[in-house]
Amino acid sequence: MIFKKYKPVNASQRHLILVNKFFLKKVPLIKSKIVGILNSSGRNNQGKITVRHKGGGIKHKYRLIDFKINLITTGIITSLEYDPNRTAFIASVYDILKKNYSYILAPSNLNVGDIIQSGTNATVKLGHTLYFKDIPVGSFIYCISEKPNNKAKFSRSAGTYSILIKKTRNFCQIKLSSGKYKLLSNNSFASIGIVSNENNFLKILAKAGRSRWLNKRPSVRGVAMNPIDHPHGGGEGKTSGGRSSVTPWGKPTKNKKIS
Repeated sequence: MIFKKYKPVNASQRHLILVNKFFLKKVPLIKSKIVGILNSSGRNNQGKITVRHKGGGIKHKYRLIDFKINLITTGIITSLEYDPNRTAFIASVYDILKKNYSYILAPSNLNVGDIIQSGTNATVKLGHTLYFKDIPVGSFIYCISEKPNNKAKFSRSAGTYSILIKKTRNFCQIKLSSGKYKLLSNNSFASIGIVSNENNFLKILAKAGRSRWLNKRPSVRGVAMNPIDHPHGGGEGKTSGGRSSVTPWGKPTKNKKIS
């Protein structure tokens, strides 16, 4: 079953829809790859709010993910786990050559016991990491590095993927999930497949308190504020139209039509 079913015994469970995570390991396998993290609540080193709508949330620890796995390695998947810091699932890998453990982003349909490879000796298979010059055109890829020897930057959230459109002698072109095109070097690397937890966008939290657990504070419409708090605020009754749409700092949010 993809989703969890809840009997609506109270109001907070009436519309609750969550992804079923029964196949994930409940206890983290690699304790050495887990570190503490400080919740800044959207504030900078001066204590000023730089990112709005953040604050609260339960305490959790950060999993160190290996986003640079372009070296020649061969590993075996030892567990699939939940990561509170990202929407996708993660997988613990035992490196047969280096004799150590690490965490990677788990693609869809990856199972415990699967063998994954990376580097020039890797084949085109689910979860394998290769250079673009070795990936066939039209492949679904994720965890894409923007430059050679850099960490993976694109297609890392749940259910995202990119498509390798074309290749030349030195460069290749990919299409991101957003529809944007990127021109990258053939010596950059990417993993084969689609990021796991592709049904994450279908979950419904059903109550405001569940968002507060996730470090999300409520967002208030500008028209519901006072004039001192937002340019859209004030007025007698509900006045939503008849004014230009701007940010709380007065900058336009829409492009003006050129006549």
